[in-house]
Amino acid sequence: MISEDKIREHMEVRSADGSHVGTVDHMEGQSRIKLTRTDSDDGKHHLIPLEWVDHVDAHVHLSRSASDVRSNWETLN
Repeated sequence: MISEDKIREHMEVRSADGSHVGTVDHMEGQSRIKLTRTDSDDGKHHLIPLEWVDHVDAHVHLSRSASDVRSNWETLN
């Protein structure tokens, strides 16, 4: 699994199919990434588990498709 210390604020998060799914706000604990709400279609924060991360370079790359990510992420009000 990817170490949370490789993930930084404002990194772009991309799905396995190359789509932009969000921008990192910050790590929520050691196991979830909180995405910015300003970059979200619904204006809400979303959380994705660190276990969905495939690898990190200049971006956070996920192992799931954009549609799978959006249908399974946790939404905060």
